[in-house]
Amino acid sequence: MRLDRIETFVFGNPPPRHGGRYFIFVRLTTACGITGVGEIYNATFGPDLVAAMAVDMFARQFDGADPHHIERLWRQSYGAGFTQRPDVTVMGVLSGLEMACWDIIGKAADQPVYQLLGGRVHDRLRSYSYLYPPEGDVYPEPGAPSVYDDPDLAAGVAAQMVERGFTAVKFDPAGPYSIHDGHQPRRADLARSELFCRRIREAVGDRADLLFGTHGQFTVSGAKRMARHIEPHDPLWFEEPVPPENPADMAEVARFTSIPVAAGERLCTKHEFARLLEAGAASILQMNLGRVGGLLEAKKIAGMAETRQAQIAPHLYCGPVVAAANIQLATCSPNFLILESIGTFDGPYMSCLKTGITWEDGYVIPSRAPGLGVELDDAAIAALPYRGDELHLTMATDPVVP
Repeated sequence: MRLDRIETFVFGNPPPRHGGRYFIFVRLTTACGITGVGEIYNATFGPDLVAAMAVDMFARQFDGADPHHIERLWRQSYGAGFTQRPDVTVMGVLSGLEMACWDIIGKAADQPVYQLLGGRVHDRLRSYSYLYPPEGDVYPEPGAPSVYDDPDLAAGVAAQMVERGFTAVKFDPAGPYSIHDGHQPRRADLARSELFCRRIREAVGDRADLLFGTHGQFTVSGAKRMARHIEPHDPLWFEEPVPPENPADMAEVARFTSIPVAAGERLCTKHEFARLLEAGAASILQMNLGRVGGLLEAKKIAGMAETRQAQIAPHLYCGPVVAAANIQLATCSPNFLILESIGTFDGPYMSCLKTGITWEDGYVIPSRAPGLGVELDDAAIAALPYRGDELHLTMATDPVVP
C-alpha cells in the first residue's frame, strides 16, 4: 500500500459558528483507492496557506510512502529542515496528515482506530460543552449581554444543558486575554468569576461539574487570587491559569490551589507535555489531536500521564474530524476523564460531514465503523468556502489594564 494523492478543503463554519470560523481538512488517497481524512488545527497562518503547507509536506514526506509507517513519516516531518523541535505550525500540519493515515489503516484493517491503539476501554465517553449563546452567533454584538459576561444568562443555559444530559459545563468569565499576558485580574474580573461560579452552582447543584476556563491570561500571583475566589464552588478544573511557556509557573499555581489544573490545548508533542508532567503543572491534559502531533503522539502522552496519575480530557475548538480523532483516543485510554464536545454534535457544525457522531444523555458513543468513522461531504464544503481574512482565534492587541 502506498499514498498517492492529497486533497485539501477549507470549510467556512456556518452560523452560529460553534467551534471556530473555519476548519481545515485533508483527504489522502492510496494507489489502491482507500481514502483517509484528517484535520489541521492551526491558527498561526491563514487557512489557505496552511492547506498549501499540507500539500508541500505530503509531497516531501508522504507521497509514495506506506501509510502504516507512522513513526517514520512522523520523524521525517518532525526533523525536516533541521528543526527537530516542537513547532506548532509543523505539528498542526503533521497532525492532519497522520490522522488521515490512521483512517486509511483502520479502513484497510476493517477496524476502528481505537482497536489498533490498544482496544476499546470505554463503551461511552462522558462529554462537556462550553456555554454558548442559546440563539445567534457565537461571537455576540459588542456590548450586548451574553452568556460570556452575564452570570444569570449563563446559569440559565447551564441548567438547560444539564436537563439535556450534560454532567459538566465549561465557561470563561475571567475577562479579556491579550498578546501582552499574563496580567493581574481586575477587581471586576474576580467578582464576575466568583458570581458565575456561584450562580451556575446554584442552577445545577450537584448534577454537574463546573469547568472554569481561562486562556492563560494571568500572572502566577494573579492566578492564585482567582483560584482563591472560585475555590469555594469546587470546580473540577482551573484551565490554563497562566501562559503556557513555563510549566514551573503553572506548577506554582497547581501547588497553591485544591482545584485541579488542566492545560495543553496550545502544546504539541510529547516533549512539551513531558515538561508539564515533570513540573507537576497539570493533572488533566488537554491535548488537541489536530495540533499535538496526531493520534500516536497523543497516545504516547496519555501513557506518560498514567505514570503521574494524570488524566486526559481531549480539547476541541475546531472541526468534527478532530472530534472523531479525539473519540478514538479517548476510547482506548484508561486514564480518560472527559471529552469536549461542540454542543451535542448536531446542527450546522456537522454539515461538513456525511456521517454523524452519536451523543446520548451526556455521553458520546464511540463508532464501530472502520477508521475514524467519519467522511467529508464535498458538496457541502464546496458550498461554504471560507471568505474571511481573520485567523481561527485572535487575542486582544492592547494590554489589559485596571
